[in-house]
Amino acid sequence: MNRSFRPPARGRSPIPTRIIRKGLILSGLALLLAVLAAGAVAGPESPAPMTSGYAPVNGLRIYYEIHGPEDSRQVPLLLLHGGGSTIDTSFGEMLPLLAARRQVIAFEQQGHGRTADIPGRPFTFAQSAADAVALLRYLKIATADLFAYSNGGHIALQIALDHPEAVRKLIIESAMSDRQGTDPAFWESFQGAKLEEMPAELRAAYLATAPRPEDLPAFFAKSVQRMVDFRGWTAAEISSIAAPTLVVIGDHDIVRPEHAVALFRLLPDARLAILPGTDHMTVVKRSAWLLPMIDEFLDTPMPQGPGRAPEEPPKLPR
Repeated sequence: MNRSFRPPARGRSPIPTRIIRKGLILSGLALLLAVLAAGAVAGPESPAPMTSGYAPVNGLRIYYEIHGPEDSRQVPLLLLHGGGSTIDTSFGEMLPLLAARRQVIAFEQQGHGRTADIPGRPFTFAQSAADAVALLRYLKIATADLFAYSNGGHIALQIALDHPEAVRKLIIESAMSDRQGTDPAFWESFQGAKLEEMPAELRAAYLATAPRPEDLPAFFAKSVQRMVDFRGWTAAEISSIAAPTLVVIGDHDIVRPEHAVALFRLLPDARLAILPGTDHMTVVKRSAWLLPMIDEFLDTPMPQGPGRAPEEPPKLPR
């Protein structure tokens, strides 16, 4: 069996196949370079969180941070990091920029970062969605906007389906709605995946933050199994999501551009951004492009129906 991931034949991916293959095993959506790039940002220069703590919800002690002005009149923004990741590795560069004008809640999912795992409880998108909503309720937040990257995007879609009352707007970045969203070799890469194939950088990040570093083998196995089990959602389910949604991918993303277009068309109230010269790892680093789009999307009403441009579309910096 060929276990090397090869991107679609549209053009050559700027990321080496070996690195993509290994990153995908852990996160489900290639987070290795995100970890490496974010590591430089998440050091001493990153601002300290305004508030941090542990929320006792659903049997977990979820680590969370609240950034941004307390007196903001904007709807709070909840960040959902990628698989195998942490707050810093997914959003270290964007978080302080997002928090300049609004409150931003960031947290680490079951078994990720500083949130300890529950032995015997698998990683599932449905459970992660329930955990995220429980955190919002613990913080007494009835409705939030969601900014979700990679596997976090799958969690956000599940939240929108299971708890539509908790969601005002969605930003879905580099996520798929079903298994047709990427090359079949992606899914084959999880078969027989072994812990020694886990990149050293990701291993080090886990060992540095996990409350129980000895849980690394279970963490790896659960991360792999979640992607093996992933089936996504039907077109009817996606079409039922009423929350205005901004779909974002890179033109060299793991997610096929055609899939992002299909997702955009299925959602009743959506926008689509395909960032040029951008892959799955760098899409969360394009802050100069993303920030104006995100602010404009969150601050203004969405047009009704897919395919319609807003009256004043956001302008990408030159």
